[in-house]
Amino acid sequence: GQNTLNGYLPVTVFMVLSRSLLYALIFGPTLGSLFGKAGQQDAKASAALRELEEGDPTRLSNLTGAYARLLTLATRYALVTFLLTLGALFGAFTWYGASGNGMVFFSDSDPKYAIIAIKSRGNLAAEQINTLVLEVEREILSIPGIKAINTTTSVGGDTRRGMDRNGQIFLELHNENERSQSGVEILEAIRTNTAHLAGVTVEVRKMEQGPGTGKPIKLEFRSRNRALLEPAVTRVRDYLDANLAGLRDIEDTRSMPGIEWKLDVDRAQAALLGIDVAQVGMAVQLVTNGLKVAEYRPDNAREEVDIRVRYPASERGLGAFDDIRISTPQRLVPISSFVDRIASPRVDTIQRINGMPVEYIRADVAPGLLADTLVKQAQAWIDSQTWDPQLTIEFRGANEEQAESMAFVSVAFLLSLLLMFVLLVTQFNSLYQALLILFAVVMSTAGVLLGLIITGKPFSAILTGVGIVALAGIVVNNNIVLIDTYNHIRREHPELDYIALIVRTGAQRLRPVALTTITTIFGLLLASNLSIDFINRNIIYGGQMSSFWVPLSQAIVSGLTFASLLTLVATPAMLALPHQLRHVIARLRRGTTPPDATPMQEPASA
Repeated sequence: GQNTLNGYLPVTVFMVLSRSLLYALIFGPTLGSLFGKAGQQDAKASAALRELEEGDPTRLSNLTGAYARLLTLATRYALVTFLLTLGALFGAFTWYGASGNGMVFFSDSDPKYAIIAIKSRGNLAAEQINTLVLEVEREILSIPGIKAINTTTSVGGDTRRGMDRNGQIFLELHNENERSQSGVEILEAIRTNTAHLAGVTVEVRKMEQGPGTGKPIKLEFRSRNRALLEPAVTRVRDYLDANLAGLRDIEDTRSMPGIEWKLDVDRAQAALLGIDVAQVGMAVQLVTNGLKVAEYRPDNAREEVDIRVRYPASERGLGAFDDIRISTPQRLVPISSFVDRIASPRVDTIQRINGMPVEYIRADVAPGLLADTLVKQAQAWIDSQTWDPQLTIEFRGANEEQAESMAFVSVAFLLSLLLMFVLLVTQFNSLYQALLILFAVVMSTAGVLLGLIITGKPFSAILTGVGIVALAGIVVNNNIVLIDTYNHIRREHPELDYIALIVRTGAQRLRPVALTTITTIFGLLLASNLSIDFINRNIIYGGQMSSFWVPLSQAIVSGLTFASLLTLVATPAMLALPHQLRHVIARLRRGTTPPDATPMQEPASA
């Protein structure tokens, strides 16, 4: 289920990180002491290292020196840097709110498997059904790229879905590197090739790769008053058919059109005539299914066969009711003298959930469209209409699962932030520094949304949501490294002013932060684009298994990139902000004017 799936990632990450920590603390140093050798450095590298550790990093001529000079500027104008950072974050969230590409429940990867449902109306015999399914099968086999099909036929079906489901074809496509068309293109070709078949409806649905939800759009109608359901379903179905062109394979659970004949017996009149109601039932059976008189079991059968008696075919049917005579002690009495025949709409199945009668509308969406977008349009129309207070209309299926997944991710996100905040406060003994570390989570979330806008991808409720939660534990590491180094240098060199202190911190931590970010990004980029089959020794670019994890990898890559870039500039600037604010407050208390853009230097212990 969904909760089980959501639990896999945290458990896997916990196991991997615990083992990697064990290796870093025990096995790594042990192996290094056994096999490692001290490297040789030239004079230039040694001089750069001394400048980085004890001197002024801005004097370096490499990338680290350029970064140190940028950091000096950002730190001197800390308030401006902070406001620009807030503006970038606000712009990212606003841009996504205006230009976001909607939401999907799981991953929308290219299909390799599909199910073809073949439906028709009418009381068809097994041979007729087989002929229809064979026609569909021939059209499917004419399309290249199909590896295998498995066909089954059945007589009858669920009439609550509008027609009988007479056949089903399970379809498997060749691997991506063995066909020229994508899975979506092949499924669309199946729709096109079977559209001309008369008397049959072909539904093509790709196999769901995540938690099963059925068709992505599912409307549930509930009411204690069952008479309200079918008119409401008809009203909504008419709107969907006429106004939402992106929907396809729409079905509902209304009864198929038909008539049921009810016999209303006037019991008082029957009693006056001396007729028992049971006699009426027996007489009616003689012109319908027959009256059971005995059972017989053939020698080669395990179950009994009913022996029924009924009138000849020429004397059965709807008109035969009027000719039925019931025998009484006095005479034969026409059944029409005390029984009324009433025509009413047929109701073949009544469905209840928790004792409440329900009806459903289910629909699929065309390629390139999001169910979330169409659901919002339909919901807006439903909200604008007037409905009986006894009737409840709700979207279920993928929309319901999507809402539950987002609720899970939101709770997990808040709990993870709370636990990290408590841990950071206890370790750094500073509320400001703990909040500054967690500020990276906001940066990473903005980066995820920017990545979705740039790539034009929808937000995956499960994979992108889990990616954001995972990022909360990844991006804070860069801030932890920076602030921990800042505190260490401040203790070791209390004579340094805060700008020199912050610049030296950033210059020393630039390489670890950059390497950690780059290696994580490259690893995820490969994992989301390459499928490696170690058994068959195959490497497939953009295969089904790799594309399955694209939303998760994309969320972590874009969020980590954006957060790391801002962390290297915004976090050091925000470390300088309290110093500059204290300068402003001190000068205001002395009655002097605030300092200019270049703040006074002070000891780091101030």
